[in-house]
Amino acid sequence: MPKEREKQAQKKKTASEYRAMWLLTLFDVPVLTKEQRREYTEFRKLLLKEGFIQLQLSVYARYGASDESVEVSRGRIRAAIPPHGHVRLLAVTDHQYGKMEMWFGKKRRRVEDPPAQYELF
Repeated sequence: MPKEREKQAQKKKTASEYRAMWLLTLFDVPVLTKEQRREYTEFRKLLLKEGFIQLQLSVYARYGASDESVEVSRGRIRAAIPPHGHVRLLAVTDHQYGKMEMWFGKKRRRVEDPPAQYELF
């Protein structure tokens, strides 16, 4: 019996790796004027409020349990894009995200794991 449970757990995990998504937000927002800096700050705060984590200076990622949950975040981001901002939204499966390589200098690091629990709004 334990082997059968193990197989079911692995099958379930594999299926969720293809259903769960990571939404990557890549952006450039000019910060030459006071107004542009304010727009940048508001946009960045929205990303953090939405549960995004910062991967690099203008690259943020958020885990979603499904394409539907990622689509909700996409809509909120679209509504908040700064007037002079260049924003790209890219959704990849958890499986694809897990294949990303991450390096700090010559040292390889593990990619972020999905969050242990979901936030309910």
